Amino acid sequence: GGSAVPSAVPPSLLLLPPTASCPPTAGWIERPAGSGSYWDSNWDRREPLALINLKKKNEETGEEELASRLDHCKAKATRHIFLIRHSQYHLDGRADKDRTLTPLGREQAELTGRRLASLGLKFDQIIHSSMTRATETTEIISKHLPGVKKISTDLLREGAPIEPDPPVSHWKPEAVYYEDGARIEAAFRNFIHRADAKQEEDSYEIFVCHANVIRYIVCRYGSPARWGCSREGSLLHGWLVPPLGEEVC
Repeated sequence: GGSAVPSAVPPSLLLLPPTASCPPTAGWIERPAGSGSYWDSNWDRREPLALINLKKKNEETGEEELASRLDHCKAKATRHIFLIRHSQYHLDGRADKDRTLTPLGREQAELTGRRLASLGLKFDQIIHSSMTRATETTEIISKHLPGVKKISTDLLREGAPIEPDPPVSHWKPEAVYYEDGARIEAAFRNFIHRADAKQEEDSYEIFVCHANVIRYIVCRYGSPARWGCSREGSLLHGWLVPPLGEEVC
């Protein structure tokens, strides 16, 4: 539900779990050798210096030209991302299409939609998982946010991105983590990044997806070694909207 959404813009990503809860780093996540409590300022590969071909630097104009080019590539606006887990759904459905929202789940989505509308923000879009429970949650929320476009994507579907440590009771073959992890990492790279340099105004975007996807995004943004840290002056703000009801994926 929406009652836990903060009334003011947070300084950075909110409600991060303690470092001890963090899963191991996946093999495809790049980290500098020997990095302990390391924060990679180029985490989304959009750091201004990374967007400039330094080989083409004009040696005659030197530092002055470089500073100008860096400023041109620097983000001027902030993306505000709302991460929302789908509402409660029928667990006994055999297929995805049968796992529809329960009456309580529909009420949860209604309350979340009302709360988001009460913030008075100009939301740009709702990006949601293509799974039935996330799609139905989005449809209910969007009734309270008329005119906000909706985008469905398979990248945000629920999955198991990283093998749990310690192991859990329900076993999965390694291939599941291999495939799901790559897909959810692709979702992170596509959707979770700082504002483009051409973006002039702050944006507000809602993501409706799943528990494991949200956990991965939060951990991945903070970096496993830095899960729980706050970074002032961030160009990406995350608002976590906790679900109501029982915690199911």
